[in-house]
Amino acid sequence: MKFDNTKVRRQDRLLDEPQARELLAVGEYGVLSMVRPGGEGAYGVPVSYVWDGDGLIYLHCAPEGEKLRALDGCDEVSFCVVGHTHVVPDRFTTEYESIVLQCRARRGLPPEERMHALELLLAKYSPEDAAVGRKYAAGSFGRTEIVRLTIETMSGKCKRLNSNK
Repeated sequence: MKFDNTKVRRQDRLLDEPQARELLAVGEYGVLSMVRPGGEGAYGVPVSYVWDGDGLIYLHCAPEGEKLRALDGCDEVSFCVVGHTHVVPDRFTTEYESIVLQCRARRGLPPEERMHALELLLAKYSPEDAAVGRKYAAGSFGRTEIVRLTIETMSGKCKRLNSNK
């Protein structure tokens, strides 16, 4: 994975690589943006995800649907995670932090990688219920698709205000 903030227009608002990695690790959800097949336009959808701590992100979903049709047509995707935000009405602005990743998507993963991804998702979202979660994952395994995003580049941006007006 290459961290690259060189294309961020506002160089004064950069989120550095350690902060970007932390946001990727703890973010609650991300927005997966794709191209619909046949030139039908763009498609973006919020999804739960887990990062493996290196260069892969895993998503889970049903084994069919618009997202998978889009990914089958084009494996180049954008993935965005937004962290803390705070609207500051009297200053006409918003504090925020976000990262944007360019990725390659792949589905049809081997069963052991799919189960590994489900275990990572359980550890992130349901750590106290991991044993029950593993049973649930095993029971719904045939109805669950896992999409792997291989991160090619990541950039980060933030806006933080000082408390002085």
